[in-house]
Amino acid sequence: MATLTPRGRRRTGREGGARGPAGRGMAEAAFERRVLRRAAEHHYLRVRLELPDGGARPNAAQFKQLVVTALRELHGEVGAALPVDVLTYEEKTLSAILRVISSGLVKLWSALTLLGFYQNRRCAFRVLQTSPFLLALSGNSRELVLD
Repeated sequence: MATLTPRGRRRTGREGGARGPAGRGMAEAAFERRVLRRAAEHHYLRVRLELPDGGARPNAAQFKQLVVTALRELHGEVGAALPVDVLTYEEKTLSAILRVISSGLVKLWSALTLLGFYQNRRCAFRVLQTSPFLLALSGNSRELVLD
């Protein structure tokens, strides 16, 4: 069994250990390195829909349908089945916070980026922020106003 030494070097059981006074072996500290990949179950995206010519603004249900339509157009029925939740939606600014499972983040992001029309009018989704932690989307340091 290989272990990591305190300096990060791999050591197998065949190598000699540290020797103390009079050549006696000293107890060696054993380290175990664990790497967590995709530790977060969900990812969160702050997005904004841009409609350059004005007109009717989608409500929350229409916004969700637009997201599903974007997924269906790019990834087919399998993409449309991707679980996406609209956590918040502001009809005034056309911005929303979306939650998606981590394995579907790239699919959702690409589908939103490539969507070009809403009700036969030009539109564009802008992904403003993304994070595996919802709390990270609560504030934007670039919009921070200090008194």
